[in-house]
Amino acid sequence: MKRLGVLLIILLVIALGWEIASKYIPQLQTFTQNTSISTNQSQTKVVREENLVIDVVKEVGPAVITIGIKPDTNARQTLDPFSIFFGDQTEPDQEANDVQYIGSGFVVEKNGLIVTNKHVVSDTNRQYVIVNDNGDSYDVKNIYRDPLNDLAILQVDAKDLPVVKLGDSKNLQVGQYVIAIGTALGEFRNTVTTGVISGLGRGITAGSPYEGFVERLDDVIQTDAAISPGNSGGPLLNSNGQVIAVNTAVASSGQNIGFAIPIDIVKQSIENFNKTGQFNRPFIGVAYRMIGQRTAAANNVPEGALVQEVIEDSPADQAGIQVGDILTKVDNKQLTDENGGLAGSIANKKVGDIITINYFRDGEDKTVRLTLGNSQE
Repeated sequence: MKRLGVLLIILLVIALGWEIASKYIPQLQTFTQNTSISTNQSQTKVVREENLVIDVVKEVGPAVITIGIKPDTNARQTLDPFSIFFGDQTEPDQEANDVQYIGSGFVVEKNGLIVTNKHVVSDTNRQYVIVNDNGDSYDVKNIYRDPLNDLAILQVDAKDLPVVKLGDSKNLQVGQYVIAIGTALGEFRNTVTTGVISGLGRGITAGSPYEGFVERLDDVIQTDAAISPGNSGGPLLNSNGQVIAVNTAVASSGQNIGFAIPIDIVKQSIENFNKTGQFNRPFIGVAYRMIGQRTAAANNVPEGALVQEVIEDSPADQAGIQVGDILTKVDNKQLTDENGGLAGSIANKKVGDIITINYFRDGEDKTVRLTLGNSQE
């Protein structure tokens, strides 16, 4: 850059003469110096980002696993879960006993405890396996599915597996740098993508279209880090290599719009599991869709949780709640997407707690009290 500055000065003198050119030389020197500093800073920034990602991947990559599903011996054809997205990719000579890789996960305890999405392992009649980055394969012995969140814990017989570090998701910021690792398209193990947190507190409907599983999720993280089918269950990491969320879904109608479950929810699930050996969670027994302020105003109804299904003999059913009711408050707390919706209000309660629910039906506001049940019952 110094040589370039000297050359520019010489050319200026030749073109304008010394007397005129000398007036502009100080400005030219300042420009070349600032350009040099700016270029060096830019190069330094790029190098730092590259090294950051490389270091995180080296540290966390060995603890990220691929989840496969063994062929159904009763089926005539091997399941291809991605055919709905890309058409039938099965090769004519594909072995009938090939394992189909369908998702990702990460090891949280070295004795074989693994976190993934519930929708990845939703079929209770199939046998699952995991494969680590070294190609070592383990049969999944037990699966514990969280009934209220799209989370599952897998157990395999293993010792001294590398584990991830769990961060926290309370103080995340929009624009924060993130790294995603997972098995893209069920084929490319430990694929790494980067991006930022694009939004917080989102509400989505997520699941696996090819397994007919969908679920309402509230308070999830939106990111533009590329997430594809097969990344589900993999970790979303901060720049310190800590897991801050579980990659869960990608928007079908847009590019670079992915969603992840905050790690604090995952830590609650793990803590609950370690205490009881299962997911004992309070629930009222409804499937619902949140109605935002704009939709509510357009339809002349209150904002809240629109009940779409009531589970038979659940607390909600016993309390008389019906499909079409709009739940507006829980213990006098307004139900909105911004405060976590119905799931967020129930998550802080305990099995056996008595709660008051305000709801809207046929133009009238009503109130009911019910006792929260156990999600495992």
